[in-house]
Amino acid sequence: CLLVENKGDIGPEYLAVALFYYTFSTFEAKPTLWLEDIFVPEEYRGNGIGTALLKKLCQTAVEKDCGRVEWTVIDWNEPSRQFYFSLGAKAMEEWTTFRMMPDAFKKLAES
Repeated sequence: CLLVENKGDIGPEYLAVALFYYTFSTFEAKPTLWLEDIFVPEEYRGNGIGTALLKKLCQTAVEKDCGRVEWTVIDWNEPSRQFYFSLGAKAMEEWTTFRMMPDAFKKLAES
């Protein structure tokens, strides 16, 4: 987890967060840094905070010899998509994300 904080008079104020963990890519035969979530409040956007967080994540991926850095973004979030494209990220349109909600996975588990 990466936190961006402003050290105030009464304690830290957290301005942004990036939550990540490692998975393993059988395609790359290397670790993957998976960005689970990144959040910069609207009032702090456009100040380089998101870029700084992603830069630090990429530095971490280099240090850990990762084969890639991956994350998802909802398709209607065009400002975020454009931000990621501006940093050199590519949309993996040939992959489909699947999800099972509790009713589906409970049904399968109990079958």
